[in-house]
Amino acid sequence: MATDVRGMVSADGGLVDRQIFSSEEIYRQELESIFAHCWLFLCHESQVAQPGDFFSTYMGEDPVLVTRDGDGRVHAFLNVCRHRGNRVCRADLGNASAFVCAYHGWTYGNDGKLIAVPSLREAYYDELDTSKWGLVPVAQLDSYKGFYFATFDAEAPPLVDYLGEMAWYLDTFVDRREGGIEVVGGVHKWIIPCNWKFSAENSGADSYHVPWTHLSGVTAGFTRTPTAQKTAQGTMVSPGNGHGLLTIGPGRSAEPPVQAIDDYEQSIRDEVEARLGPRSNLVQPIVCTVFPNFAVARASARAFRVWHPRGPDKIEAWSWSYADKAAPAEVKEALRASGLRGTGPSGAFEQDDMDNWQECTLTSRGFMSKRVPVNNLMGLGHERFDEELMAGASDSRYSEINHRAFYNRWAELMERGRENAG
Repeated sequence: MATDVRGMVSADGGLVDRQIFSSEEIYRQELESIFAHCWLFLCHESQVAQPGDFFSTYMGEDPVLVTRDGDGRVHAFLNVCRHRGNRVCRADLGNASAFVCAYHGWTYGNDGKLIAVPSLREAYYDELDTSKWGLVPVAQLDSYKGFYFATFDAEAPPLVDYLGEMAWYLDTFVDRREGGIEVVGGVHKWIIPCNWKFSAENSGADSYHVPWTHLSGVTAGFTRTPTAQKTAQGTMVSPGNGHGLLTIGPGRSAEPPVQAIDDYEQSIRDEVEARLGPRSNLVQPIVCTVFPNFAVARASARAFRVWHPRGPDKIEAWSWSYADKAAPAEVKEALRASGLRGTGPSGAFEQDDMDNWQECTLTSRGFMSKRVPVNNLMGLGHERFDEELMAGASDSRYSEINHRAFYNRWAELMERGRENAG
């Protein structure tokens, strides 16, 4: 029987029961109600650019293999052998025409078809219909501006509807110039002992912590002051479906304080504004979360990341640096290096965040402390739907409007999943 989450998030989203950060039962329900139904980020197109390229990732805790077959078509399958359930591909990425299971040698093409079974005649008397035992595909696969997403839910709305107004805000990160973006360098992967929701909410909702939590990084000059100060310009933006963004005012900069990056941004400013349209003159998004667990940033570093859940008290963080594909090589390198210094696993800001998320998770396990609800009341009643931004917006950039939207969406999906299960 699924846990009844009704009442764990208050009607306005301002109070949240802390059991949702520590309960194993609730976590298992999340895997079913959220990670098996939402559109989840897989990879960027530049990571599977050539025929035969593949990329191994996860959707929730399910291993998934993304491939580009010989005809150039992109697929996504459960990375699970149809014989005993062994993980078929153990490599993180590469190029291959086929994948051979290490257990019994069942072999799959990069289009997912089962193409070889050892001793098919002797062991199966030629009675195994190999056409029925290919890798299991995801229910839906689609891309937006080079980002591939998938869902296990065949009835889920199309990706463009799932993103909604969030699509334009993603453009401000990844579609500023012709050609979009590309991944620069490799991936960082590390384990954080925290609940996945703390990292997700922080990335799309929390400017309040920056001048306090990241004071040393700000003082040392790892970021621009607009990300750390309350100003009249800038707002929290809530475009729906649990997605959220932190923005600053137009014309202000949150770029890494590197001269090569400053010069580049100044040189393309008119081009970017013309490409993004009039809404770009209202706000400048600098960090966001696509519900439930995908984040993109351009404050202090250009990075996109996914928070893979590994239990109620653990996540596996994956992070990549990115740059406009049309950017000069020296700018791409400067962005990669700034990402390492600021938001890599040992970066000036990432260490601060990991420490806080871990402690919030640990205290939610206590018998008495988990009875004290999380307070997301900041700015309640000081928000509105902004017709120009086409999203909910706060009166101040210090607000928890996006926290409330995130947990309301979480509760909606959890309750819907419970009703369907019951």
